[in-house]
Amino acid sequence: MNITKPQLDALEHFRNQALTHKDKSLSTLKHISTMSDISELEFKYAIENIKNKAQVALHFHPDRLDPNNETVTENLLKSGRYKSQFETFMSNGSVSAHPSGERDLWEQDLFGGSYSFEKCHASERPKYGALKIFNHADGPAPRFGSCYFLLKPEVTKRSTFTYMDSNSLPEAKGTLDEFDYILSELFTEIFLRDSALGEYEITPKKLVNWFNNDSYFNFTDPRGLIIAKNLNHYIEAQVHGDIILSENVEALAIDPCFKNTKTGNLLQKLSEENNFDLFYHPGSVLSINNVPTDFRGPGMPSLAKRISDHDYFTAYEIGKASESVKLTPQSWEDLGSQTEILQELKLLWHVLVKFGTPLGS
Repeated sequence: MNITKPQLDALEHFRNQALTHKDKSLSTLKHISTMSDISELEFKYAIENIKNKAQVALHFHPDRLDPNNETVTENLLKSGRYKSQFETFMSNGSVSAHPSGERDLWEQDLFGGSYSFEKCHASERPKYGALKIFNHADGPAPRFGSCYFLLKPEVTKRSTFTYMDSNSLPEAKGTLDEFDYILSELFTEIFLRDSALGEYEITPKKLVNWFNNDSYFNFTDPRGLIIAKNLNHYIEAQVHGDIILSENVEALAIDPCFKNTKTGNLLQKLSEENNFDLFYHPGSVLSINNVPTDFRGPGMPSLAKRISDHDYFTAYEIGKASESVKLTPQSWEDLGSQTEILQELKLLWHVLVKFGTPLGS
């Protein structure tokens, strides 16, 4: 994999920032290890397993339309690449991937000026995912999509990391070879709260024992794993360099609501053409009567009722509504602008993640 100068500079910037906190991070990790009866050898082996085996997941909504009214999956089939927002002009948040736009300025700040329109092509920009530390069926960051690619471990080596979402410019940053700052944040949270990143009733000792199991990081059928419903807590990963589906993807986990649909058939074709495995995770379904008014706004129940012909909804219904907003905006004018309605549908997805129950396959 060829890494360009802006990408190398971004990796080096994160590496240098992690180094400035290395002594404190190592001291924190040593203290927690001592207090948790973790030997130096146990801890070292666990960290080596992370560095050699941990994988990045890329969440996405497969049926969202781009500015040309083609779906994400159709674009993936056409290009064979996973692209950044600076190429797709699509986002789960603010679409500001243009010169001096909010995302452009934020990325320049995050990566120390390594990326800008003057220094790099749009295709060189980083792609965003989350590090899979825990084996959750719905992936490490389901707020960003109902389906997720699991990348091969070698991609992790050319990624940078922030503890939590980089949009808030968190202090804890790192690369895989300078990972102590990220680890100190993770182990500190577990040490103080017995929880982290959507995992509960966990201790530092228990986590090290998991990491020391040589099969822990092996990908398994997600239908047998727990659903974490983890909306807000993750180790964000920024992947530098191309993501070629046929070379860099190990598996694809999709929501069973897409089974026997056009989107589901295209996802199956995507896996076959690019030679990676496809799995169904448990998915999520929510009764319209159970949509709360005090999470993501009082308008969520009426929006859920509007998008579904049933007494429940899934990611499929949210996707069809998003498509309708793009293709027939006049039928949604009573709810506001296109941007406002798409934002409300994104929030309804958060509701489904948080309160839904397994759909099954």
